[in-house]
Amino acid sequence: MKVCGVELKGNDAIICVMSLANGLYDLPRIRVPKIAINDAGDAEQMQKFQFTIEKLLQDYAIDKVVIKGRAMKGKFAGGPVGFKLEAAIQLLPSANCEIVSSNFIKQTLAKTQLQIDFRDTGLKKFQEGAFQTAFAFLEHYQSNK
Repeated sequence: MKVCGVELKGNDAIICVMSLANGLYDLPRIRVPKIAINDAGDAEQMQKFQFTIEKLLQDYAIDKVVIKGRAMKGKFAGGPVGFKLEAAIQLLPSANCEIVSSNFIKQTLAKTQLQIDFRDTGLKKFQEGAFQTAFAFLEHYQSNK
């Protein structure tokens, strides 16, 4: 299974592609670690954002998009642009999307038998949240097969 972990921060969709086959994890190099949008109120930019995500999903043969969920209200609530980007991803016809909570990620990472040092992945520091989202989803998927 190949998943695309997504963490939304401000105007950016931070991406990490990870696959799991025969018990082995793989982090293929991708052309863009994040996709940004300048003006979420501009329909043309939103369409370009959707096209870019769609193309990434096709090019890397992604089976599942896993988005790290954010609180709707309170101290750590996500901003309106982030929710708009989340909806744009969810509405893509080819995106088999799931939103996972921060608690799900933390609990799954705490239970996992496999410890991966993020510094050894070769990813950029800002991709850590997307990496954890993808890894937690795959760990949960594998343990519930």
